Amino acid sequence: MRYVISDIHGQYDMFMRLLERIKFASSDELFVCGDMVDKGGGTVRLLRQLSSMPNARCILGNHEYAFLNKYWSLMRDTGEDTERVLDILSAYFPGDGKKLGEGDVRFVERLPAYIVRDDFVAVHAGLPVGPDGVCPPPDEVPLNFLLNDRNFKSPAVLPSGGKCVFFGHTPTRNICGADKIIAYRRRDAEFGESGIAALCKVHLDTGVWLGGPMACFCVETCRAHYLRPRPTFGAK
Repeated sequence: MRYVISDIHGQYDMFMRLLERIKFASSDELFVCGDMVDKGGGTVRLLRQLSSMPNARCILGNHEYAFLNKYWSLMRDTGEDTERVLDILSAYFPGDGKKLGEGDVRFVERLPAYIVRDDFVAVHAGLPVGPDGVCPPPDEVPLNFLLNDRNFKSPAVLPSGGKCVFFGHTPTRNICGADKIIAYRRRDAEFGESGIAALCKVHLDTGVWLGGPMACFCVETCRAHYLRPRPTFGAK
């Protein structure tokens, strides 16, 4: 099975529990649509987990890119003193930032900006949609658009033709008022057509950093899987 997820935001423990929930196996494949870092307390552990998984495919989000810009800026300012830069950057991530190493930075530096498969495209924020409803190939789209676009999330934007587009970036509660994955059916889908071929886009960001569930989408079954946060007892 192939699963797609986005905007994990350092929630390492919930991510690992979700993998257990879906019984993720070595024969499965995971696609992560960016924003693995920041906000949660397990960013470094998450990066190391993903980098150790031969069946995980990750792309840049705007938060990874902001981190890289900070790293590159510090490297210029310190004369490429990597040890000092990593010490400064340890405060960049809450929780386990002190564990940040050069290998973690290299993993983020190697991340592509998109993934293309026979039946879907994975980006972080979105793709432009032309007047004919067709999205250009992601290699023709500026990086800033792939990472920061705020238009593709609109329910009125429904690409026609082409492949299903998986994306995150904006919590779905801002669209539908609920923390759930939103799958959009193609306007041009034929009657009775089902599966990933009948979908034009799937919005994945369920706002885990806002207290929403960790969620992923199975490409083969078109089923969304959810893991709710554990309740905090005694909180007022």
